[in-house]
Amino acid sequence: MITILGPTATGKTRLAALVAHRLPGEVISADSRQVYRNMNLGTGKDYDDYLVDGRKVPYHLVDIVDPGYEYNVFEFQEDFLKVFDQITAKGKVPVLCGGTGMYLEAALSGYQLVKVPENPSLRQSLQNKSLEELKLLLEAYRPLHNTTDITDHKRAVRAIEVAMHEKQHPEMKKKLPAFQSIVFGISLSRNEVRERITRRLKKRLDDGMADEVKNLLESGLSPQQVRFYGLEYRYLTDYVTGEITYEEMFRLLNTAIHQFAKRQMTWFRRMERKGVNIRWLNGNLPAEENAEIVVGQFKDLVAGD
Repeated sequence: MITILGPTATGKTRLAALVAHRLPGEVISADSRQVYRNMNLGTGKDYDDYLVDGRKVPYHLVDIVDPGYEYNVFEFQEDFLKVFDQITAKGKVPVLCGGTGMYLEAALSGYQLVKVPENPSLRQSLQNKSLEELKLLLEAYRPLHNTTDITDHKRAVRAIEVAMHEKQHPEMKKKLPAFQSIVFGISLSRNEVRERITRRLKKRLDDGMADEVKNLLESGLSPQQVRFYGLEYRYLTDYVTGEITYEEMFRLLNTAIHQFAKRQMTWFRRMERKGVNIRWLNGNLPAEENAEIVVGQFKDLVAGD
């Protein structure tokens, strides 16, 4: 398998599609929010990135559940394993692509996650704690999830529930069948990432991202349900419901996405410390050039085996 990771707005999807087209292969998304239908602009889905030479590169785990459903990393790992087997059975190469660190590790770790049951007594003991207190408790168990574990009280409680269960029952993790992945990361300077994030945010707002949030609310989802998905959905819900101005929304959201990208890189560096060999690509090179590098190194690795 090939894995392509990197912080938001660095062109991962396009690179993955180009690589898959050349092999041939199929893309598996490792994005915790792109699994939701009708949440396109806010999650950064770029369907055009999958079009290469007039043909659509096959992709998986995008648009698979409805908004309002709370998809989780356990379900992702199960779905990933199914799709991985389907792709390899066709003789094609899976190209895992995304920026959600926990999803990437669920695919690469070699350990099968277990379904964590609800803990009513724990939930009751946490119900009156502030979000800041929950954040500190979660940090005591593990590094923070690089998406939205601590932007919502319910989500933070569930994250603590899972982290506590995993610490108390390490024996429940089972080894998965071994498979090899060559891992590539897209590297850009922090300033370049910030500029790309701001530029992309302006475009997505111009394209109607606020209307997307309005449609979700009009479909029957509560503001709290939409805020659950974090970042864009949190701040745009506050704007749409009149709690903050457009200018406040843009400033707060832009800053939050910058911070998110920084947390993503922290997660990737942690993966490296845990033994994941990430081959960093120059993100300023054309995607086509980086695709040639990825395909070339992958073929060399396979030939070496």
